[in-house]
Amino acid sequence: MVHSGVTDEEQEDGMRAVVVAEFGGPAVLQVQDLERPEPGPGQVLVDVVAAGVNYMDVYGRQGTPPYAGALPFTPGGEGAGTVAAIGPGVESPAVGDRVAWAGVSGSYAEQVLVPADRAVPVPPGVELQTAAAVLLQGITAHYLSHSTYPIQPGDVAVVHAAAGGVGLLLTQLVKRRGGLVVATTSTPDKAELARQAGADVVTTYDGFVDAVKDASGGSGAAVVYDGVGATTFDAGLRCLRLRGMMVLYGAASGPVTAFDTARLAGGGSLYLTRPTMGSYVATREELLGRTGELFGWIAASELDVHVGGTYPLAEAARAHEDLTGRRTTGKLLLLP
Repeated sequence: MVHSGVTDEEQEDGMRAVVVAEFGGPAVLQVQDLERPEPGPGQVLVDVVAAGVNYMDVYGRQGTPPYAGALPFTPGGEGAGTVAAIGPGVESPAVGDRVAWAGVSGSYAEQVLVPADRAVPVPPGVELQTAAAVLLQGITAHYLSHSTYPIQPGDVAVVHAAAGGVGLLLTQLVKRRGGLVVATTSTPDKAELARQAGADVVTTYDGFVDAVKDASGGSGAAVVYDGVGATTFDAGLRCLRLRGMMVLYGAASGPVTAFDTARLAGGGSLYLTRPTMGSYVATREELLGRTGELFGWIAASELDVHVGGTYPLAEAARAHEDLTGRRTTGKLLLLP
C-alpha cells in the first residue's frame, strides 16, 4: 500500500519530465508528459524542487558509457524536494519530509522515485535549492579532500576548474584543512570567484606548473585534483612532488589517453587514482556522515554554495549548452 499526502485524483495525474529519445546534442532534451510514478517497496516519491545539472548528464545524453541509459530515459542524478508518497516497508523518511539525493536517475522531472536509504534528510537551516546544489559536488569535494588524498596542513594542492561547482567547494574544504590552493581558471571573473573561495594562488591552465613551483618552493604539489582530464593531465603529473598524488576525478576536456605507467616511477614514485562517488558513500552511514558535515557547515555559514544559474525544465538544453560552453560558474539547477 502506498501512503501519500495527496488525493487519489492527484495521484492519477501525470508529470512533466525531460526525456532523451535518442543520443545527441542538447536538442535531444525534450519535455514530455509522463505518468506519475508510484513508489515500490523501499522507495519514496519526491516532488522535485530543484535538480542539479552535471557533466555526467551530458555524457549520458551523448550516449557515453557508463552514463547512458537505455533509450528513452530521463537524465539527471541529483536533486532535492519534499516526500509526496512512500512505498511499502518505508519507515523513514515520511510524507512531507525534505530530502536530497545524489546518484538517483531520472531527476530532471517534477517527481522522482528515490530509494529510501539514499534519501538524505535536509535540516531546517538549509534551503532545498542549496541542498540540490551542494549534494553531488559537495560529496565529491568532501571525499576528495578528506579521504582520497586527505589534505594535511601546509600541503600544496592544485584545484583545476576552481570556479566550477566542485572547484569552489573543494577550494573551501582544502583551506578548512590547512592546505594551500593553487587554482586554475580561464577568465578574470572566474579567477575572482576562486579568490573569494579562498584560493591562495590563481593562475591560468597554461601557467599552473610554474605557479606550483613558486608556491611550493620548488618541491611540487602534494596533490592535483583534476576534473578536466585530457588537457591538464600531463602537466599535472609534472608538477607533483616526490610521492605526490594525481587525483583524476573527471574528464571535462575529454578522457586521458593510455600512458606508460613508468612515468609514475620516473616522476618520483607518484600515485594515480580515479575515484568515483559511489565508492565513498557505499554505506548509508558514510553518506549521512559526509552530507551531515556539509549541511552543518552550510547552516553555520562556514561553506558557501554558489548557484551560477537556474533554468526551467523546458530549458534543459540551454543549461547543457552553458555548462559545456564553460560560460558558467558554480552550480546549475533545473527548477521544475
